[in-house]
Amino acid sequence: MKNQQHFYSNQYVHLGIIMIVSVFSFFINNQIIPADLMESRNLATAQEMVKYGNYLLPTMNGEPRLEKPPLPTWIAAAIEHVAPHNLVIQRYAAGIAATLLVIFLYLFVSRLTRNNRTGLIASLILATSFNIILMGRTATWDIYTHCFMLGAIYFITIAFEEKGAQWKYFLLTGLFTGLSFLSKGPVSLYALFLPFLISYIIVYRPSLKEKKAALAGMILLAVIVSCWWYGYTYLFHQDFAVDIAEKESSSWLNHNVRPLYYYWKFAAEAGIWALFWITAIVYFFMNKQTIYQKEYKFAFIWFLSSLILLSIIPEKKTRYLLPLLVPGAMLMGFYIYQMIIGIKTKSEKILFRINAIIISIILIALPIALYILFYKENQLSLAILIIATICSWSLCGFILWSIFGKKGILVTNVFSAIILTMMMVTGICLIPIGSMFINEQRHSIRLVTENDKAQGLPLYHDKDEFLRMELVYEVSQRINALDLSDEAAIRKATPFVLISGESADSIMANKNVTVEYIDTYDNNWRKPDHKRHNDELVRQAAIIRAK
Repeated sequence: MKNQQHFYSNQYVHLGIIMIVSVFSFFINNQIIPADLMESRNLATAQEMVKYGNYLLPTMNGEPRLEKPPLPTWIAAAIEHVAPHNLVIQRYAAGIAATLLVIFLYLFVSRLTRNNRTGLIASLILATSFNIILMGRTATWDIYTHCFMLGAIYFITIAFEEKGAQWKYFLLTGLFTGLSFLSKGPVSLYALFLPFLISYIIVYRPSLKEKKAALAGMILLAVIVSCWWYGYTYLFHQDFAVDIAEKESSSWLNHNVRPLYYYWKFAAEAGIWALFWITAIVYFFMNKQTIYQKEYKFAFIWFLSSLILLSIIPEKKTRYLLPLLVPGAMLMGFYIYQMIIGIKTKSEKILFRINAIIISIILIALPIALYILFYKENQLSLAILIIATICSWSLCGFILWSIFGKKGILVTNVFSAIILTMMMVTGICLIPIGSMFINEQRHSIRLVTENDKAQGLPLYHDKDEFLRMELVYEVSQRINALDLSDEAAIRKATPFVLISGESADSIMANKNVTVEYIDTYDNNWRKPDHKRHNDELVRQAAIIRAK
């Protein structure tokens, strides 16, 4: 029995479990969904770093892109060197950052509660939450900034708790804070670190005795790592830097403006854990006899501070709620662990069973939804449907047996079944999602670069015609803007390949050039009759030469 307890509380066993769950959450089937606009912008910038060597002044289709700090783009550029135009490996890098985020939460909660099992529960909840899975599967930069910042939070907690100056941990905090800032500016500093600091000071009241010099060193290092690139762009590219700063500050106030209450549906970002999140908040308000009352108070103030700070910013997007999942996973972790050590009252049983029954209903409905939406449309094989049905209904039966069986409510079984449910969803149920992005008529514009006659020719588009960045990413080179009303500019640019929405013959009529049509390319992953089929991704290519 003692050896069994040691096994269940062993840190290396826990890290192994986290790694297995993370593989399903962030890596398996991450090629199913094609690159979206945000990924295309990020990766096109990385491609240009490699091709033109502009590592300190990133560009996107030839235009300076200083809105985002360059650290994640440098990572993407390093991958581009090794594996050019490989979306899957680029997403693996984001998956590694997401896995580190989960591990940092495990280490943080384990230290905070002095209980590795609570840390494991909270980290697995985080790893299987919807928004984390989404961000860990796409080559976007949010996951990097929050990963580094949670590392900083973990190190500063050690620095506060341990006696002495703790220079090592304060400097690690400064370094990781700087890396977070260098990943996406002050986003995580504002949405994750500041709410943590507010809550930690209120609840734990850390002493700075013997730590003031080390704290100053931390701040200095954080400022240096955070700001050196901004300093470089201001010194050597001042006009660009000032314009971008004004544009970004304006966006925060005027772009995607939403009302103050916009984030009231925050729990939906946890996906399958949504009701557990609400339950955890309500439970700890109503029950003052919990094992982690102080830790709950800390996590709740952290969550509430973050929600308020995000809500007062006019610009709002649901992906900005990712930092809330960190204290949210802690709240749910404390609740689950409290239920594991003992459900004492009838109301606790009812509340937990409601959560479990709703997940059981979802598991019953899942194969039916797969049948109606995919199998009947010939977008899912019978073998996958059978496997999904067996897994889903077996997990449903296991949950119902665990909450209504003779042994009483087996919370650990239910928790394990929910984790396995999310692993099943990412491992099996994501497969038919790919059929939504199968366009038999898709004809990638990347093929234009393989055309013998177009080899080595620059690509241009009409400066008055909107250019989707997905096209730039696909061709892996710049598609420069050209004033097609200026015949001198046209002759100077020839020969070149014109990428246009209209016929090149009509555009170039009376321009004293020859037009050699190459092909029409449809870069849509959606079928032509789909409502999301975008005409801006359908473009013609033609070689333009001077007569």
